[in-house]
Amino acid sequence: MIKVLIVEDSKVIQEFLVHILTSDPAIQVVGVANNGEEAIEAAKKKRPDVITMDIHMPRVDGFEATRAIMESAPTPIVIVTGSLRAKELASSFRAMEAGALAVVLRPPGIGHPEHETAAGELIRTVKLMSEIKVVGRHPAVKRRAPPPTAKMEVRKTNVQIQAIAIGASTGGPPVLQQILSGFPRNLPVPVLMVQHIASGFTKGFVEWLSSTSHFPVHIALHGEYPLPGHGYIAPDGFHLGIGNGPRIVLSDHAPENGLRPSVAYLFRSVAQTLGPRAAGVLLTGMGRDGAAELKEMKDRGAVTIVQDEESSIIFGMPGEAVALNAHTYILPPGKIASLLRTLTMDAIKFQNEA
Repeated sequence: MIKVLIVEDSKVIQEFLVHILTSDPAIQVVGVANNGEEAIEAAKKKRPDVITMDIHMPRVDGFEATRAIMESAPTPIVIVTGSLRAKELASSFRAMEAGALAVVLRPPGIGHPEHETAAGELIRTVKLMSEIKVVGRHPAVKRRAPPPTAKMEVRKTNVQIQAIAIGASTGGPPVLQQILSGFPRNLPVPVLMVQHIASGFTKGFVEWLSSTSHFPVHIALHGEYPLPGHGYIAPDGFHLGIGNGPRIVLSDHAPENGLRPSVAYLFRSVAQTLGPRAAGVLLTGMGRDGAAELKEMKDRGAVTIVQDEESSIIFGMPGEAVALNAHTYILPPGKIASLLRTLTMDAIKFQNEA
C-alpha cells in the first residue's frame, strides 16, 4: 500500500481528494492536515510515502511546509493546485524549488467530462512519486561549502555551436532554472527545451522560468527562427524540433516513450539538422526518454552532457545515457551552465580571432 498524507485547508476538497485517491486499491490515505503546520508534524509522525500539498493555507503555507518537511522528514511531495493563474503557478514552482517533485491540477468535480482523466493523472503521479527516494535538504544556515573539485577540462573546438537542446523530467524545473540563471543575456545561441510537465502548466512554467532566471523564455511557435539568448519550451501536446534555417518545428506525431513532447524527438531532430554544431543536455528524470538520441547527437559530433547522479532527483534518464556512453561530460547543474557558456562564447571568440 502507498501511504498518502493529504494537506488541504478545505474540508470539501479534503473529502474529494480522499475519494479520488482511495478509489485505487493500492493507495491508503493515512492522514489529512488542515494547514502546513499540521502537515509538518504529520509527516514526522505518520511517515507517509507521498504527500499531496495545497499551496495557499492559513498559518503555514505550502511552500514553507514543503521546505520544512524536506529538512525534517524528507518525503515525495506533489503540489495539487486548483488554479492555473500566474500567482498560483509561481507559488507551485517555488515549492518545487524547495523540494516538491511534481505539480498537478486538482481534478474537476465528479460529472465533469474531464474528471476521470484528471483523477487518473493525479493517481498516476502519486504512484510514480512514491517510488522516488528523496534526500533531505538542510537549512541554508547549516549548509557547508561544497568540497573543492578539480578544474574541469573543456574540449576545445573550432566548430561554432548553433543551438543548445535540453531535456528534463521529474525534478527538472529547478535545475533548468539554475542552468538558465547561469547564462548571460548575450548567449550567442538559442536554447530549445523539453520539460515533462502536466498539461496546462506550460504557460505558467515559462513565465516562472523567465522571471526567476532573467533569461527570456517562450513557448515555441512552429516555423519561427529561434533567437540567440532566448529559450524555447515545447508547448502542450507537441513535439519540439529544429529544421533547416534553422527554424523551429512543432509536430503532433505519435508520442515517443509514451510522451509528447518527448526529449527523444528534440535530440534526434537536432542531431540530424545540426550535427556537430549543437550541444545536448539530459537532466534528471524517470525512464529513458532522450538517452539513445543523446548518443546519436554524440555520434554526429555534438557536445553532450548529462546531469550527475548526486544532484539528480532521479538518475533514470541521465543514467540510461551514461550506460550508452552518450555523454561527453557528466556534471552538476552549475557546471553545466558554466561549460555551455564557455563552449558557446569561446567558439565565437575563436572564430573572431582566426
